[in-house]
Amino acid sequence: MPPIRKHSRGAKSGESMGNSKPGSDQESCSRSISETVNGSHRFTIKGYSLAKGMGAGKYLTSDTFAVGGYDWAIYFYPDGKNPEDSNAYVSVFIALVSEGTDVRALFELTLVDLTDSGKDKVHSHFDRALEGGPYTLKYRGSMWGYKKFFRRSLLETSEFLKDDCLVLNCTVGVVRTRLEQPKQFTITVPLSDMGRDLKDFLDSEAGCDIVFQVGDEQLKAHKLILAARSRVFRAQFYGLVGDCNVDKVVVEDVEPFIFKAMLLFIYTDKLPDIHEVMGSSPLCTFTVMVQHLLAAADLYNLDRLKLLCESKLCEEITTETVATTLALAEQHQCRQLKDVCLKFAANPSNLGGCQ
Repeated sequence: MPPIRKHSRGAKSGESMGNSKPGSDQESCSRSISETVNGSHRFTIKGYSLAKGMGAGKYLTSDTFAVGGYDWAIYFYPDGKNPEDSNAYVSVFIALVSEGTDVRALFELTLVDLTDSGKDKVHSHFDRALEGGPYTLKYRGSMWGYKKFFRRSLLETSEFLKDDCLVLNCTVGVVRTRLEQPKQFTITVPLSDMGRDLKDFLDSEAGCDIVFQVGDEQLKAHKLILAARSRVFRAQFYGLVGDCNVDKVVVEDVEPFIFKAMLLFIYTDKLPDIHEVMGSSPLCTFTVMVQHLLAAADLYNLDRLKLLCESKLCEEITTETVATTLALAEQHQCRQLKDVCLKFAANPSNLGGCQ
């Protein structure tokens, strides 16, 4: 094929790409996040008066402590770090004592007021981070601190020195930067279907080994599943005084539809729909069902079901239901639900419908 014709086709291809529809280009994004990894160390200097006179440049050092993957130490100079200070000041520094290159960090040095009055002397690099940014320690042995941390004459007559003891608190914030980028490939995982499978298992009655006689109805279930979900059932079937061979239990003081609703929760971990429990023509409202279900949950130590019922009843509070719900909350120690009922009743606008 002649070269000129080949070039012509290339031009047409480029023109076609240039006229692609808006939004068809691929876009990407990423995010750089800088944050500090913080840690603190408390350094107590006991016998301060005996440390005086060591000479300028001589120091007391704390134990090493780790922050952000590096080791640090506090250096206290009773007679100052440099001879030119003429012993007028004590010096305090934080040093990088492990191997590291260009370690960026923020620092805070605090001389603790030992009278507990809260008047600590604080030198904080954190507060000035926007002005100069973090300090960079170039190598092992690099320091950050103050040659003139505190005038000795003032320190020795202050509340910071008590019983010949000083306390220094040091906070180090090592700067870490990480890059976040969207995952290139994803596999969608469907929501859990365990509850649906267990409900189907209950409905099929396959393997059921316990029958509950509730009023005129018989409800079948599996002892192992009940015991796994309720401490009451666990004690009843597998406790010291329980009977794992029992195959029928008579239930009193619980309506059949409420017991069925409780069984559905045990197997699905969800509040059942009232039509699921009572059919297409329910004999009571959803609120009434939940009120009775809360009492059953308390009876069988189903804490999550109890909270779910509290939450639903909280949403359903009206002038018609608040008195019943308040009494229920009081009877079954539902503190949060009780507080909501009392706040509702205390609102004059809510009481208008009861007049």
